[in-house]
Amino acid sequence: MGLVTGIWIAVLGMLGGSSFVISKRPDAKELIDQLAPYQGWIGAVSALWGGWTVINQVLFRMSWMTEFPVQWWTMTANGAILLLLGLLLGVGVLKSFSSSKEANEKLDETVEKLSPYQVTLGLVGMGLGVWTILQNFLL
Repeated sequence: MGLVTGIWIAVLGMLGGSSFVISKRPDAKELIDQLAPYQGWIGAVSALWGGWTVINQVLFRMSWMTEFPVQWWTMTANGAILLLLGLLLGVGVLKSFSSSKEANEKLDETVEKLSPYQVTLGLVGMGLGVWTILQNFLL
């Protein structure tokens, strides 16, 4: 599962930090353009997956914090990045799930607060994705 999570987070990070990635590697624009039509769904799935991961870590795996601290922190960080980048990239799809005007307004407020950090979260996501893949082989 670590490989899938690591690859997913690296791709999510690449979408989140796409402006930075393209400025450094113009050849990456082709790949990003291929993923862009699915960005909303990738984001929505990531937000739900990340929310569940954070809740799961806090409610059911707190003992891992002392037994397997590197894995616990990595999984918790993965959940947080999935949630935050997922909200940023999947806001349109997530809003389509709710008919509540208040919920959609709250989602818009949250995304507005997170927007200035999108590229930073994307870069962190790419790094965390690579770390998650490496951790799968090292630990």
